Amino acid sequence: MAHLICTVLLLTLAATGYAQPAEPKDILPDESLKGWTRIPIPPVDGLKPKMQWPVDRAQHTLICSGDGGHEWLRYDQELGDYVLQVDWRFTPRAPDEHRYHSTIGIRLSRYGELWVQAQAGLTGYLFGQNFTDGTIRGFNLSKEVKTNRVKPAGEWNHYEVGVQGDRVTLTVNGEVINEVTGIGPRRGYIGLEGEGFEITFKNLKLLPLN
Repeated sequence: MAHLICTVLLLTLAATGYAQPAEPKDILPDESLKGWTRIPIPPVDGLKPKMQWPVDRAQHTLICSGDGGHEWLRYDQELGDYVLQVDWRFTPRAPDEHRYHSTIGIRLSRYGELWVQAQAGLTGYLFGQNFTDGTIRGFNLSKEVKTNRVKPAGEWNHYEVGVQGDRVTLTVNGEVINEVTGIGPRRGYIGLEGEGFEITFKNLKLLPLN
């Protein structure tokens, strides 16, 4: 289903005059995290000394251990329109743990002052702090999620994020969950959030569209 959604988006872009994009590229970093930057949340707090983003070369995974403070790992290429795919799973804690939390940053300002995010937790949805018409406004689409598609901690989830102009679409495990329009600015950064829980990422694939 997610592949079909991506294909429909590409056909729509072609019909509206966009150049045919290349194949998605693997942007999972190596052990040096080259091309990615740690950004504290909030940005004025400064980074904690603990490095919490090890890479497992054998498994081709990026792990956030969750013990190095609240921060983004920001991909350093500023993007306009794109399709992003990422698989993620939490390391389980106690059976009654209900606070699992991380996000996929979709259109961040350089230091994360403005942000649109896809929630990665016990549910998946879009939310953010958006800038339009000279005004900063928050939005949260959690109540628009009709079916929770996120799997329990310990199981892999697949997200696909489509960004085109002022529109953002989130697909969770093969089903479109949220779509929002009116997003500004029209360019920004993607990122992965560390916020106190161990989470593993893999199959981090980016297809820039312009």
